[in-house]
Amino acid sequence: MPAETGPAGRTGAAGSTGRGTGPGPRTLAEELRSRTDGELAELLRARPDLLSPVPGDLTQLATRAVNRASVARVLEQLDRFAVQTAEALAVAPDPCSYDTLLTLMAGEDREERVAAELPRAVATLRTRALLWGGGDRLHLVRTARELLTPAATGPAVPSTGLGPTVSEATAGMSPGRLQQILTTAGLPTTHDSVTAVESLTALFTDRERMAELLGEAPPEALRVLDRLVWGPPYGQVPAEPGPAVRWLVTRGLLLPTAPGTVVLPREVALHLRGGRAHRITEPLPPPVETAAEYSPRSVDAAAAGQAFTAVGTVDDLLHTWETAGPSVLRAGGVSVRDLKRTAAALDTDEPTAVFWIELAFAAGLLASDGATDERFVPTPEYDVWRTGPAQERWATLVSAWLAATRTAGVVGGHDAKGRALTVLGPGLDRSQAPEIRHRTLELLAGLPPGGAPRPDSVLARLRWERGVPSGAGGGAAGAGTVTGGPGAVTGAGTGPGRAGGGAGAAYGGSGYGDGSRVQAAHGPPAGRPAAAPRRAGGGADGWRTAGTAPVPARGLSSAEELRTRLTEWTLREAELLGVTGRGALSTHGRVLLGLPAADTSAADTSGGDASGGDGADAVGGDGRGTGSDTGTGTDTGSDTGTGTGTGGTVPGSGSGTGPGTSAAAAARPGHPPASGGFSPRSPAEIAAAAARAAGLLAPLLPEPLDHVLLQADLTAVAPGPLERPLAETLGVLADVESKGGATVYRFTPDSVRRALDAGRTADDLHAFLAEHSRTPVPQPLSYLIDDVARRHGHLRVGAASSYVRCEDDGLLAEILADKRSEGLRLRRLAPTVLAAGLDPATLLAKLREMGFAPAAESAEGDVVITRPGVHRTAPRTPPAPVPEGPPVPDDTLLAATVRAVRAGDRAASGGAVPAGDATAPEPPAPGGLPHGSPGDTLAALQAAALTGSPVWIGCVTAEGTADRRLIAPVRVESGLVTAYDHTAEEIRTYPLHRITGVAEPSGETR
Repeated sequence: MPAETGPAGRTGAAGSTGRGTGPGPRTLAEELRSRTDGELAELLRARPDLLSPVPGDLTQLATRAVNRASVARVLEQLDRFAVQTAEALAVAPDPCSYDTLLTLMAGEDREERVAAELPRAVATLRTRALLWGGGDRLHLVRTARELLTPAATGPAVPSTGLGPTVSEATAGMSPGRLQQILTTAGLPTTHDSVTAVESLTALFTDRERMAELLGEAPPEALRVLDRLVWGPPYGQVPAEPGPAVRWLVTRGLLLPTAPGTVVLPREVALHLRGGRAHRITEPLPPPVETAAEYSPRSVDAAAAGQAFTAVGTVDDLLHTWETAGPSVLRAGGVSVRDLKRTAAALDTDEPTAVFWIELAFAAGLLASDGATDERFVPTPEYDVWRTGPAQERWATLVSAWLAATRTAGVVGGHDAKGRALTVLGPGLDRSQAPEIRHRTLELLAGLPPGGAPRPDSVLARLRWERGVPSGAGGGAAGAGTVTGGPGAVTGAGTGPGRAGGGAGAAYGGSGYGDGSRVQAAHGPPAGRPAAAPRRAGGGADGWRTAGTAPVPARGLSSAEELRTRLTEWTLREAELLGVTGRGALSTHGRVLLGLPAADTSAADTSGGDASGGDGADAVGGDGRGTGSDTGTGTDTGSDTGTGTGTGGTVPGSGSGTGPGTSAAAAARPGHPPASGGFSPRSPAEIAAAAARAAGLLAPLLPEPLDHVLLQADLTAVAPGPLERPLAETLGVLADVESKGGATVYRFTPDSVRRALDAGRTADDLHAFLAEHSRTPVPQPLSYLIDDVARRHGHLRVGAASSYVRCEDDGLLAEILADKRSEGLRLRRLAPTVLAAGLDPATLLAKLREMGFAPAAESAEGDVVITRPGVHRTAPRTPPAPVPEGPPVPDDTLLAATVRAVRAGDRAASGGAVPAGDATAPEPPAPGGLPHGSPGDTLAALQAAALTGSPVWIGCVTAEGTADRRLIAPVRVESGLVTAYDHTAEEIRTYPLHRITGVAEPSGETR
């Protein structure tokens, strides 16, 4: 049984440290028992996977909390400083005192920023049950230690760059060799290997004696140590090493781990580092830097223009696909050929076209029709959407974008099985997308109004919030060649990130890197120079910053690379949708996030733009807090014994409401929320925020125009957006030549014939142009319409195979004499009729290619009016987002779960329900089972779920027996009632159809 969950005796209070007179908790389960209900609820909120299924008691909860998959999941959600704290605990002795942890994180000079932030990190780990114990006996759970620490036999190393301890590195060494090392190092020999290792460890952890030993080292030996101190600590040595390497090996400063391989022991590295576990600790998130500052009004205007363009582009897409939607591939999705054709029609590149297509699909405006020849066509919802005002149509699109998990950016890649990912095809869901969109926009909202961020600073901030090292992004693994005189030491470490070795490989795909930041950007640790000079003679001060060789940064894992790409796509898509303008978050974009609109009056007084902002991050802050918690607790339980304990104090211990706790950290600026996961807003909340944002956007959008400007070169200029009827008619009568602030339409014989084919007459077209043109109709355009109309329909094509009919036999003779008609297989049947061997549609197309203007006719001899067929799907629902992991539970469910776990713990310990406990069920009232109509029963249960009040229910079991239960409903949905059963003291689910009625606890039936 793991130590974290095994039986123990007396119980200490939550947050006890061991500095006081009473002992702290001796197992994780024991500490969980000492937590308050609110602290247990905070644990379950931070780690919702522990709720599935609901644990029976606290021992089961503790066992589940140290499960490898669960620990790996929660490690991925920690910020960089919390991860570094866990890494320091992983290489520290177990248990570890708070002072030791502080030295590992802040160094022997106790860097102020690190010391101030460490309580928050400790509280974060403790709240999530990754850390337990008092201040002098801090225990990192064993699973986290295994994930963050490689095997004792390298060459893989954690991101700290520290190797194994002396004890681990000498595990297979002969006793004679150990005694030899002691003698060479100037230590007395011992009688056994255990005491020899202890003596050598004591030497390496004594700063004064180590300074004397290193003072005797030759300069070449110091250079070897300098290359290994920050990792990787492994090196390759030749069969005959040089004097410098021999000097280090004979004194145990380098220990052999395999033939030709040596390692720098952890204790020696920590001495050379000045006690630091990391080269650069990152207690505070990097600020989101401002790349440029613009007038907020210009930002809003640019964003409004983008928003209007977005609405128009989606409308153009759906209008095109309603008559000629692409076929659905056998594997799902749209073919590359159809994608290219759509991108050309939208006058954009293919990745942007993919985004618009997926956005229309997410908004429920586009779907497959389900026919035999299946195609993607608009849904009936499109007809409603297209008639609304532009700002409402924008709100629909942006609401779908915020919540969508389908990610357009992955199109063109391949899934895990090597299958290509196509637009509208399967496999495009990325559950992290909504969270990253929301957090990215939040960071933009923290900048001054009109401030555009540096994209790399946004990426750096989000990586810090998910524990990714700031130096991640590439670089070779391994230490390179370490020169040590004639016997060189060549870096043998594979570097963090190699499979099977790097710290965190089990939960990130690769190990964490060193995490060191370029000092030119953020400066050296407080109180120290950027690069302290190395002294040839050694000494404590001279070795504090030893190791000037850069530590190779690991490459990003696949999950981290995806998060980086999602952030970049978010910035680009927000600009396309008009949520941002010129890179800065707009006023309506802030409201879209649920934030109040910023006061831009002061920012607008300058009336201009400024670049190169000060880099201030309004979300940031120093986030300092110390605080301490003191607590006492009493607990009984069969697996832990009984007893009481009083703890001392330690910064950040416990999880109460004082400074240093996770709750306080959540409220402090400069840090992401302390909750266990992203809690997405409901569709109703997003829609309400989008409606408010649309209200701010509406005055900025251009008003639709009812006129165009006709020009003598057969073009028409629309100086702005056109009213829908005008735009639709003009789109048939003319071809769009260019788009932009003004749209240019060109009239051609084909476009005029297209309007005539749609049923318009020449008089209709003249009247339409005269009505909607602010300039006189040019004479060339009038002549063009009249000329095409005069020839339109003069020839008639019908079905024989096909025939051509014309009252002018001379025109038919001209067609027969034309060499281009040879392939039409025409023959004269009568002076005014030609027969052809082609179908009517092909014959129409061929004659039009020859310059004629034939019209199709029906069997009755009437002209056939050709309008493109408009297709719609049956009613469809938009694709549902795919959530990432279990949802964050609400307060009601958490309270019911905590009651059930407490009750299970009491049952396991054989304890009775305390007298006066509010959870104890009242005796059943007389009168048998409650009865009521289904409608009244449902209403009573829903009311009880809203108020949290207990009610009696009558129910019929699966065996057919009647029963009476006292429950506190938590959720009533999908025909099921989820409730805390006071009778059984656990959470249960009851089918609604088996409940006969509801009664008040007093016995009154409802």
